[in-house]
Amino acid sequence: MRARTRIAVVGVGNEFRRDDGVGWAVVARLRERADERPLPPDTVLAACDGDPGRLIGLWEGASLAVVVDAAHAHPGTPGRVHRLELDGGHLAGPPSTSSHGLGLGEAVELARVLGLMPDRLVVYAVEGADGSFGTGLSPAVADAVDPLADAVEDEIVAARGQT
Repeated sequence: MRARTRIAVVGVGNEFRRDDGVGWAVVARLRERADERPLPPDTVLAACDGDPGRLIGLWEGASLAVVVDAAHAHPGTPGRVHRLELDGGHLAGPPSTSSHGLGLGEAVELARVLGLMPDRLVVYAVEGADGSFGTGLSPAVADAVDPLADAVEDEIVAARGQT
């Protein structure tokens, strides 16, 4: 069996629903940095609307999948980031709800049952302030984009050190 080396970074959301576009914004920032801070050649950067089938297709066969998504928490602190890591086939960490009808939890469970999980899954969930129609992130969520891009780069470096 060949070792998995591919890394998938997936920004989940909708760029036309304000803070729900944070995942897409992080992926865009990573693409902007690529000339100065290249990622390993087997790294795939993708934006996704959160459909479980599309998510599974993006992370299938990956050694590491990093997903960035908006989350709603009550009460919430806009811009606060939660890091969740797969533990035994289930996401562990603070409870949050996705802004999508079928969420990441359903995608994880379906992928687990079908044997299509990445070797390791890390999720960054960002508490949003504004999910209304429109473009542009709220100030607190926009302030989280650069640190999140740094954190994703750190996940990739750490994963490369383990292979």
